[in-house]
This record gives sequence, C-alpha cells and structure tokens, in this order.
Amino acid sequence: MRIEKVAPIFVDQFLLVEVTTDSGLVGLGESGAWGFHDATAGAIRTFAEYLIGKDPLSIEHHWQYIYRDCHFRGSVIMGALSAIDIALWDIAGKHRGVPVHALLGGKVRNKARAYACLFGATKEQILGDLEAAKTRGFTAVGHLNPFLDTPRQLPYFKSHARKIADAAEIVQSCREIAGRDIDLCIEGHRRLAPYEAVQFGRAIEPCHPLFFEDPVTPDNIDEMSYVAERIAIPIATGERLTSLWEFQMLANRQAAQIFRPDVCMAGGISGVRKIAALAEASHLGVAPHNPLSAVATAACLQIAAIAPTFVIQELPAHFWQDSTPDPAVAMLLEGAPVHDGAGFLLISDAPGLGVALQPRAAERFPRRRRDLRTRLHVDGSVVDQ
Repeated sequence: MRIEKVAPIFVDQFLLVEVTTDSGLVGLGESGAWGFHDATAGAIRTFAEYLIGKDPLSIEHHWQYIYRDCHFRGSVIMGALSAIDIALWDIAGKHRGVPVHALLGGKVRNKARAYACLFGATKEQILGDLEAAKTRGFTAVGHLNPFLDTPRQLPYFKSHARKIADAAEIVQSCREIAGRDIDLCIEGHRRLAPYEAVQFGRAIEPCHPLFFEDPVTPDNIDEMSYVAERIAIPIATGERLTSLWEFQMLANRQAAQIFRPDVCMAGGISGVRKIAALAEASHLGVAPHNPLSAVATAACLQIAAIAPTFVIQELPAHFWQDSTPDPAVAMLLEGAPVHDGAGFLLISDAPGLGVALQPRAAERFPRRRRDLRTRLHVDGSVVDQ
C-alpha cells in the first residue's frame, strides 16, 4: 500500500486533509493552526512531495522525518504535520479494521466526559448558556470566560477593582446555578498579568473550579509557575504549545496540573499520545483542547480512550450553531461523535477515527476566512483577548 495523494481541503472555517492510498483507503485529518490556513495548506502540499509513494503505515518514521527536517517550526508546520499524522492513523486503523485506540494499546474507558462551551458578552448570556447546558445533561461547562467575550472592535477599559470583582461575581453566580453536580472550567484566555491572575484565582477558590485555564500568556512558563504556586486551583494550559518538550518544561516547573494539548497542533495522535504518557508519569491530568470540527473531536477521543489520566474533553458544538443548524454536522461528516445526554461522548469502535467526510462537503460549506481582529485599549495600546 502506497500514498497516492495528500490534499488540503477548506471546509467552512476548518482546514482538513485527506490522504489517499493506491488501495482506495482514505485517511482524514485536521489542522489546528486555525488562524493560518493558507500557510498551513502550503506546508501540507510541501510535505506531500515527500509522502507520495511512501508506505502510509510507517507513521512514526514519517513524523520524525518531517519534524526533524523542519528547523523552523511553530504552529503552521506543526498544524500541517498534525493533520497528516491524524490521517495516517485513520488509514492504519481502516487497514487493520480496528479503531485507532486499539492500535495504541486499547481503551481504558468506554466514554469520555465532556464539557459544553459557554459564550457571552454579558453575565446574563453566560448564565443562560449554563442553564441550557444543564438542561442538555452536561456535568461540566468550559470556556467559562468571566472576563466576557465582548466584541474585539470595542476599545477596552475597566478599573482593576471592577475587572477582578466583576469576574469573580460571575463565577460565583455560575456556581449558584450549577450547584455541586456541574464542574466549572474557568477560561482566563491569557488576559491577565501574573499578579492579576493570583488575585483573581484566590477570589474564586471557594467556588472550587475544576481548573483555571490560561490565566496568563504561555510565552513564559515561569510566569505560569508563579501563578500555580500561589493559588489552590489546578492550572490548565497547553493549547498554544506545539511539542512534547514544551509540555516537559511545564511539568518540570510544576506550572500546570492539567495539560491541554491540541491533537491538531501538538503533533497529531503521535505527538499527543506521548504528551499523555508524560502527564501520566507526572500524575497530571489531560484535557485535550478542541475548538475545531468533529474530525478533531474524533481524534481527541482516541487520546481520551487510552490516556489513564484523561480528565475531560472540550466539545465545540457552538461553532456550528454560529452559522448552520445542528443537522449540518451530519452533512459534513458521517460518524460524528455523539453526546449521550448525560455529560459523556461515546468512544467509537469503528475502524480508524470512525468518521468520513461526506461527498460535496466543501461545496455545501464554502470556506470562511478569519480576519485579523486584535483588541485595543481605550488608550490605543493592544490588549489580550
């Protein structure tokens, strides 16, 4: 069996890849470099020149060959490599007639706990989303951004006291609605300085969040460690990291208690299974990042299936609800992961990833580009959001 074609496919706001073999098997993958699809597609086409004619089952060799040739890496290169790696694992599973997780040692669980994402430019919208998630049977909610998802075109300003107190009040209100049976996954979205993150973290400690995600930017691991040492809430981070070795530094500095690798960014299934093993060796949790399509969700579930310290899976249904009705997922993919109505995603035993791109999916869902939208402060300086 040989690789005949490697093709990037733009669908809606996602970048997928199909790897076709001379046996007729087709593997499906997805890139997590969602802000740089054109550059990532170019990298995929470059990697295709090497892959054409090769055995698709030599996954680790291909991963090493591509990774170690690319002396200048980052999100574009790793997004391309991740997409191809996922597609090759999909082929391997289909070739052997087993799910990917069976090739990784087999399942340690049959279903994966998931959290629903909350979005809101106001406190009322966040609380409304929480009520809806509760009704749908979720036992956890995430992307709970108490600093609000307000429009980036609006200049930002809040006094320090209001910024911290208003956000803490939102978390407290969420806990009142959630009770003790729904976990809160707090999203800092890298919007705080280390001293702000510590003050805010201490303010919400009585609400017992499952984790506090990305309280500060990931640029300096020592800063994340500074926050982790000073608050009694597990720190979750890793969505912007692209390699096993960055996660090793997180563990060495005790900068996080829950790893958030993106399967479509941190080296695909090959990369993230190693990150999950590192987490296990350090008694750290794994909660894969996933703001992408159901292809990414299916890939994440292969990790959830085999990782002993898996904690929870992000479920990004909101992206489809922004532009199309829920049945559109079935028009994009066959075999999309299913929520059981009680807070879990079922882990498929179908061969490969268990999903397939529907015919004409790219025509039905034409590409949507992401614009550059950096937020400014009222004084004209740039702020993180």
